[in-house]
Amino acid sequence: MGDLVARTGRHQQRYEDGYRLVAGCVPYRYTLADDTCNGNTKQRLEVLMITSQSGPRLVFPKGGWENDETVVEAARREALEEAGVRGEIKGKLGSWEFRSKSHRDECSPEGLCKADMFAMHVTEQLNSWPEQDARERKWLAISTALEQCRYDWMREVLNVCVSRYSVPPSSNSDVPISPNCSSELADLEQS
Repeated sequence: MGDLVARTGRHQQRYEDGYRLVAGCVPYRYTLADDTCNGNTKQRLEVLMITSQSGPRLVFPKGGWENDETVVEAARREALEEAGVRGEIKGKLGSWEFRSKSHRDECSPEGLCKADMFAMHVTEQLNSWPEQDARERKWLAISTALEQCRYDWMREVLNVCVSRYSVPPSSNSDVPISPNCSSELADLEQS
């Protein structure tokens, strides 16, 4: 594997109506869990959160959407750079607006951001990734992840993801994408 390097700087950032455009994802996986009530094992959903660069609080991978990439490519890139994971984007969870204290600049002096967030089924977790020295990653049960969400918009993103992907795929199949979501994702891949 070649050396992976995180993109830096804001010269290619996208802005719209005073908002910095951001792309991110909720990386998820299914793990086996013992069902002690009846002795069976079942799959449960876990999500990956990473420490913020500005402190120990946990966030989902996200960052600036740049001019030379689609929003889906930006979400994939941020997951790789910040969390060291690759996977399949399963669908757009929605768009959320928030104010960033750390990302104020001449194009968005108030730090306004609009984030397009996606669900990513993780297929590969790297041992080495661009921001590994600046961030820790943690796989969490949903209840713990909800407690770690510092902002309402993050809890909303997680709740949408859980509502769509909490049921694991059936044997040898993937999590189904609704017809609307499939065509929407194809459109996003080309924008």
